[in-house]
Amino acid sequence: LIYRLKQAHAGIPLAAFHVSGEYAMLKAACQNGWLDEKSMAFETLLGIKRAGADFIITYYAKEVARWL
Repeated sequence: LIYRLKQAHAGIPLAAFHVSGEYAMLKAACQNGWLDEKSMAFETLLGIKRAGADFIITYYAKEVARWL
């Protein structure tokens, strides 16, 4: 969806919201030791960026800023 919107409206900044349900799912999986949180957060946000988002609104903002 992000890719198609970006292609259809080239030149207009596109923001994406990393939904709370996915954030909660990643947090739970990481707390159970199933996933590495830092790796999964970066992979998820990078996927959104690669799709074409110019801005990403995410609950991970403070953590990612600290990791960087």
